[in-house]
Amino acid sequence: MRPGAVRRPTGIPWWGLVSAAAAPVLLVGGWTWAAALQPGGFDPVRETISALAGLGATRRGIMTAALVGVGLCHLTTSAALRTAPRAGRAALGLGGLATLGVAAAPLPADGGSAAHTAFATTAFVALAVWPALPPRRDRAPRAPFPLRRPVRLAAAGLLLGLVGWFGLELFGAGDRLGLAERAAAGAQAVWPLVVVLGCRLAAPRAAVTAATAAAPPAAGPGRRGRTSGPGPGPSQDPRTGP
Repeated sequence: MRPGAVRRPTGIPWWGLVSAAAAPVLLVGGWTWAAALQPGGFDPVRETISALAGLGATRRGIMTAALVGVGLCHLTTSAALRTAPRAGRAALGLGGLATLGVAAAPLPADGGSAAHTAFATTAFVALAVWPALPPRRDRAPRAPFPLRRPVRLAAAGLLLGLVGWFGLELFGAGDRLGLAERAAAGAQAVWPLVVVLGCRLAAPRAAVTAATAAAPPAAGPGRRGRTSGPGPGPSQDPRTGP
């Protein structure tokens, strides 16, 4: 970049907005559609999302495909979030990869699965902590609202709190296990969309600020240049005199 030039702010490409918006739609649509097809009814408050993609579920391919789509969306969004901290983008991408692992390692018809548990734990933790991971410069005064430190920390606190609730229901044999899981997973799917929207809305204002900073200062009435007194006229040769 040339000396004195101002770097233009980097926005979020349109495909990042598409992937961020598609993740919660796929997740909620997948669990709603799959639950409606289970014979004998399905209680979303008590039963988990993983049960809909398990080997004993009816039409398990619906929830499996939804999980694959959500994982791919998180990977795509992490690549599009150019203005977000690199550590946070890496964690978001890790959450996407772990979600693909959840789809690839379904629960058996009876019992549990160590691989499924490992992938699900990684996904929940990574997708909860990624907003809190700091950038190299954590004091950027003009950062988009979702990337400002208090907002990032508050978002991570909320997501971790929902994951903690899910953990309490899971290990405490609670009767709201499915509700807690859906609250945590749904919030984790929505937050990348909030960040993308915030960055895209801030991009035009940042571009105007950068253009203003790059523009040369306007010459005022007292800044017309220095003169050393009366000089020769436009048609007068200074060597010949009057």
